[in-house]
Amino acid sequence: TAQDFKWSIERSANPDTGSYNADVYLGDIIGVKEVIDSNGGIQEVEGVKAIDDKTLEITIDSPKTYFLAKLTYPTAFVLSQKYLESMGDDWIDSPVGTGPFVLQEYQIGQILKLKRNDLYWGEKSKVDGVIMNLAGGVSMAMYENDEIDITGVGLADLERVKDPNDPLSKDLVDVPPQFTLSYIGFNVNMAPFDDENFRKALSHAVDKELIADKIYSGLTKPAYAVIPPGFPGYSPSIKGLDFNPELAKDYLSKSKYADPANRPRIIVTIPGTGGSPGMDTEVISDMWRETLGVEVEIQQVEWATYLQDMNRKRLQVWAGSGWQADYPDPQDFIDILFYSESDVNHGNYKNEKVDDLILEARTELDQNRRFLLYNQAEQIVVDEAPIFPLWFDTDGYALVKPWVKGYSFTPIIVPKYKDMYIE
Repeated sequence: TAQDFKWSIERSANPDTGSYNADVYLGDIIGVKEVIDSNGGIQEVEGVKAIDDKTLEITIDSPKTYFLAKLTYPTAFVLSQKYLESMGDDWIDSPVGTGPFVLQEYQIGQILKLKRNDLYWGEKSKVDGVIMNLAGGVSMAMYENDEIDITGVGLADLERVKDPNDPLSKDLVDVPPQFTLSYIGFNVNMAPFDDENFRKALSHAVDKELIADKIYSGLTKPAYAVIPPGFPGYSPSIKGLDFNPELAKDYLSKSKYADPANRPRIIVTIPGTGGSPGMDTEVISDMWRETLGVEVEIQQVEWATYLQDMNRKRLQVWAGSGWQADYPDPQDFIDILFYSESDVNHGNYKNEKVDDLILEARTELDQNRRFLLYNQAEQIVVDEAPIFPLWFDTDGYALVKPWVKGYSFTPIIVPKYKDMYIE
């Protein structure tokens, strides 16, 4: 009911829930910030009212054309108040679903099974369920042994499966680019990244075109901006910091950290558990050393620790992650990542002009002008280099068994299983 939606939003905002993203995605609703900041003293969100069982009224702080799209993020997902309160912490083991599938089984690190939700309000799923293998293994071998029906294709196997003489080639399908940005983040409150010239020096010292060609075989696109190509608000006129070794050296000479003796230890944190760092991270660190004489250490930490330290803005430099669009609006990149008060501004970047442009864009109703405001903010961000953009996604490849019909790959996160069927 509408009361469940109201309760779910209030639960997300309650500090006891521990959501890192409640303010980011729900903070436009009047009263959400007050609940978040109350340390449990305020339970109800003023701007959310259940008018009757089927009518929910949400009041936001100002007109924002992208607000409804933000409600597609999990912080606004509806939960059953009665069920959660009766189950306590055990609700997560058997959650109530409202979509075309419900959870059948979940073993951490092993398997996740979904089954068709016969109570779904819309057209029912054509398949009985979906099984996701979480235990790892060699996915190509599993595909060839008919253990799984869908798998991505990595660089090591791409040439083989693209060969028309290989029996797998008939299963090969194109995967459209995801709206993602991979980048290296700099904490501008920590030396030496509090120096814009130092950040620019690092940015100009890396030949991303070479890495994309030699390491990724052209399956990734060097990024010199923030908003991905094809995404609403993308502008080809954004001028990035391209590879220029001489300019890199010039910026380093202008930096207060030009002398290695004045330069603190630099630690690049990446997620991992003891394996080799990503090839691009190693090559980039080599280019920094060879071009500028800047030495960095690569530190691996477990994923949970990585996320916690990043969310708490403790990392000096971080790599191995990025940003993927949650909904089709440039606000999801420029505002969320670079507004000075955003919880997801992990590098503590602050520029008053950027903040002013973002605030103006939030309430601008003319779409073209709103996108222009984001582009102006984007150009300033790119110029000041609080992050080092690495890659945009490009067309990829996957293998799909011939008996799987109706499955489509989408450029924004959530796969759609409802319309698949087996023939």
